[in-house]
Amino acid sequence: DEILARFPWLHLHEPLQPHLNHEAAHELKKLWEQLNSALSLRRIATETESWLAKLDDLLEAAHSSRESATLAGLLSDLRPLLDAAGQKAQATVNELENLAQRCDEQARLDFTVLYDPVRELFSIGYNVSQHRLDPSCYDLLASEARLGSYVAIALGQVEQNHWFRLGRSLTPTGGKPTLISWSGSMFEYLMPMLVMPSYENTLLDFSCKSAVARQIQYGKQINLPWGISESGYNLRDADANYQYRAFGVPGLGYKRGLAHDVVIAPYATVMALMVAPEEACKNLKALRDEKADGKYGLYEALDYTPSRVPSGQTHAVVRSFMVHHQGMSLLSLAYTLLDRPMQRRFNSNPLFKSAELLLQERVPRETAVLYPHELEAGKERETAVAAENTLRVFTDPNAGPPEVHLLSNGKYHVMVTNSGGGYSRWNDTQMTRWREDATRDNWGTFFYLRDVDSGNVWSPTHQPTLEAKPGYEAIFSQSRAEFRARLNEIDSHLEIAVSPENDVEVRRIMLTNHSDDTRTIEITSYAEIVLNSAAADSAHLAFSNLFVQTQIVPPQNAILCSRRPRASSEKPPWIGHLLLVHGNEVGKVSFETDRSRFIGRGGNLSSPAALKD
Repeated sequence: DEILARFPWLHLHEPLQPHLNHEAAHELKKLWEQLNSALSLRRIATETESWLAKLDDLLEAAHSSRESATLAGLLSDLRPLLDAAGQKAQATVNELENLAQRCDEQARLDFTVLYDPVRELFSIGYNVSQHRLDPSCYDLLASEARLGSYVAIALGQVEQNHWFRLGRSLTPTGGKPTLISWSGSMFEYLMPMLVMPSYENTLLDFSCKSAVARQIQYGKQINLPWGISESGYNLRDADANYQYRAFGVPGLGYKRGLAHDVVIAPYATVMALMVAPEEACKNLKALRDEKADGKYGLYEALDYTPSRVPSGQTHAVVRSFMVHHQGMSLLSLAYTLLDRPMQRRFNSNPLFKSAELLLQERVPRETAVLYPHELEAGKERETAVAAENTLRVFTDPNAGPPEVHLLSNGKYHVMVTNSGGGYSRWNDTQMTRWREDATRDNWGTFFYLRDVDSGNVWSPTHQPTLEAKPGYEAIFSQSRAEFRARLNEIDSHLEIAVSPENDVEVRRIMLTNHSDDTRTIEITSYAEIVLNSAAADSAHLAFSNLFVQTQIVPPQNAILCSRRPRASSEKPPWIGHLLLVHGNEVGKVSFETDRSRFIGRGGNLSSPAALKD
């Protein structure tokens, strides 16, 4: 449809009239050959008027000849089609020029916002909520970020010194010096090549070729197709979205644990067409044999990590298509098949051309050689991934110093010990009060269980009531912390997890009654809200408490806590404590926000006054 809209005359029969010797027929044949040659939209837009004028002349000549009635009909059919195509081509050219202008305007960025002039490096980002640059920086030449560094230097926004501040640690790969990247991924080495020119026998050229060679070697080492980069993998969140992170090849990256995962990303092989086209084509065939292609091309990844592979299968196909990976694949194909068009466009910009000497850096004659995680690079795949199923189980909460487990999504953090103590923190803001005390470990978020009939009070964790519980287990796994115990013929199972998508902490208690009687159990949660930095809270606890205010929302069984701002410009944090109850008979939910009334005069958390008869 698009082709016929641009070239509507294609459905007409070729106007060959061998029985006509009329001169107009020969002229029309020449015009027809022009119209069916490789035409750009701009040429159609600019030459349509001259073509129409020629058609009018041919049409007038055809009308004057009685033998050319058929020819005149063809000319009459062609003229409106050519006129419409010219107008549409001109409209499209105007639209594209407008789009190009808008892109140019939006591409005029101020890179200095992310630049640390003291370290002469670019920060990985800007923390809007805290109004500061992220302390981590892009400090390696073998990184996709070198594209941004080059452009910023070419635009004159940062000095050339920045380029030479980027790390150039080398490792020998196949006898050739190779720059070390952070994660050893194909993306870090090859992504800038998609648009930037590369030069033979330079440091970057050697590194890109050696990185691909190491990827191929590693594929043979683990007896799988090669091509490892950042990608989605066979782990989903609560909304069934695939998770995403960087994977790489051991020996190329500083990052530890690269051998623990084996996730093959087909787009990495397509990018390798720019460096090793024959080997990449063979690998693409191998990937197709592994069912890596779908309706819209190559799938996102093949996950061979044993802990994420379904039973009875050798690998899991990550059935998604990420547009930026598809786009990088198209650019790599253009590089390989169309003689590097993006690189020629890049160099056609005088500003970018002016800094090209930075890309022609030679390999240093003498340099320190590193072997990042050499032992890890030589491990077999089965050995490397065995540690992934780590599970820690503790049955005695009084045996030695507390064992600690950390749960986090990058912003919201929970620390919990094997006796049930710990804290919740959001970025640098302490949500609940905690003090480091290896002897008592009695700070944290706790639950109390109370049998209404007998009055017995205990907790699903060792803290805070401290009674001995037969069969007590604290189970720490990668995604959660669990506490199991049985007391008073009630099994309790407490699970603690942090949402990977939202800054939410979930604590779930499941109770199982093993007695013959109906039991009524009251569940009470307890935590001391801080909403301040740990240092400020430790410096003056009473003063810190003055600014914490609470609001009870009975319809939602919730308590909202906030911190009163001390200045009009301050944005105070909030925390919500929400109770969700599942059961046949649920009684009334009550609330208490006064710590002294809950604990009682001279009381403590092991036996609070509010839970006594």
